[in-house]
Parts: sequence; C-alpha cells; structure tokens
Amino acid sequence: MIHKSSIIHSKAKVSSRVKIGPFCYIGENVCLEEGTELISNVHIEGNTKIGKNTKIFPFASIGTQPQDLKFKGEKNNLVIGQNNIIREYVTINPGTEGGGGSTKIGDNCLLMISSHVAHDCNVGNNVIIANNVPLGGHVTIEDSVVIGGNSAVQQFTRIGRMAMIGGMTGVLKDVIPFGLSFGNRNYLKGINLIGLRRKKYDNKKIMELDQAYKKIFSSKKINDNLKKINGEYINNELVKEVIDFIEKDKKRPICTPVEL
Repeated sequence: MIHKSSIIHSKAKVSSRVKIGPFCYIGENVCLEEGTELISNVHIEGNTKIGKNTKIFPFASIGTQPQDLKFKGEKNNLVIGQNNIIREYVTINPGTEGGGGSTKIGDNCLLMISSHVAHDCNVGNNVIIANNVPLGGHVTIEDSVVIGGNSAVQQFTRIGRMAMIGGMTGVLKDVIPFGLSFGNRNYLKGINLIGLRRKKYDNKKIMELDQAYKKIFSSKKINDNLKKINGEYINNELVKEVIDFIEKDKKRPICTPVEL
C-alpha cells in the first residue's frame, strides 16, 4: 500500500508488500524489502537497502549525504538489516571513501527519537540507541549494546558486545565487551553481570569474568596485567573476548575505571 501523496522513483526497488504512508520520498537507488513500513514524512535516498519488517517513523532522514567535508560524491552505500525500529527524526548517513564506503546497521535494533548514525558506522544486532544519541563517523557498536539517552559517541570509538552506556555519557574511549560505562567523560564501572545472567551464560564463567576484569584493571599498566593472567582463563570465552577486544588495533584508548 502506497499513499498517493508519496513520491517513489520509478527505478526504486520497493516490494509489493511494503506500506508507505503519506508524504514520503523514496529515491532512485533505494531498496525496500517486504514488510517494511514508512508511517509518513520519511525521506530515503542514496544507495540504501532496508531489510524486511523494518518500521520507520515520521521525519526520519535516511541515506542523505555524509556530514564529512572530505566527501566528494564518491560511490557509497547504506545497509540496514531487518526487524528494526527507527523512530522520529532519526538520521542515518552512508559511508565515505575514507571509511570503506559503507554504513551498516544489523537486525532487531531500536533507534530512538533524534538519534544519529554517521558515515562509516558499523552497528550490530539487537542494539538500543536511546533518544538524542549521536554516533560520530567510523564508530563500531557490537551486538546487544545499550546506549542511554543524551549520550554522545566520538568518532572511531568501539563499544564491545553487551556493554551498557549510562545516560548523558560522553564516550571518548573504547568500552570493553560486557562493560558498564558512565560519566561526563566515560569511565568503567564494572561488568554487566545482570545482562550476562539474563543471556543464560554459565554463572561460573560470569564470576571468572568478574575476577579477570579486576585483574586486568588493577593498575594503569593494562598490557602488563594481561600478561600476568595469560592462560589463566583459557577455557572462558567471555574473558577471551574482552582480551581480544583490548589487544585489537584501535584508534581510541581503552576506557578504564576512574580509580586508576
């Protein structure tokens, strides 16, 4: 069903099982898969693909030119997965040549009112981004992350799987998987133990992760601390995930507890 007031480019690929409400604009290179719903006043352009059963609320602007002065009109794209909810006034930009040309959002995400996903971001599955949260360019958000309202994530920052960011937090440093991060300039406040238990992880492995966390951040010499626990938690995939995240090449420093 397409409302007669909406403008759909003749070359756009729009499934016959898409609902498009009044006053929407769909550009030439847009692909909307079945079950997608645009309530009204939604603008989508660029090389943008939106997966099945995604619901987009009024005044969202998706696929418009990156907010990057280095962008010179090069080929780029935006890929949004399925079963996402994109609320009012959300803005999402495609990639740039400097970041690989692509912005990606996974499945089952909730982007609340006035959140922004900038160029070359990579957002995983089951991510919740609350109201008024901007992601700077080249940000990586892994699966099942929750970002509280009115926070801001600096460009090139990484947030690991199942991490939680408190409201009104300035995220300038990478947050480890399962980390809890708060503050005007973010610091670590522990491990997301409740979230891990809800995901039915083995309690012994959760407790080992908590122990490893305390050892890793026992001093400012994080690399030395990692060497000390090398092999101690070899059978714990949660600890391994945190260590791999810390040791990976990165643009930003690792977020640490405020006491360090």
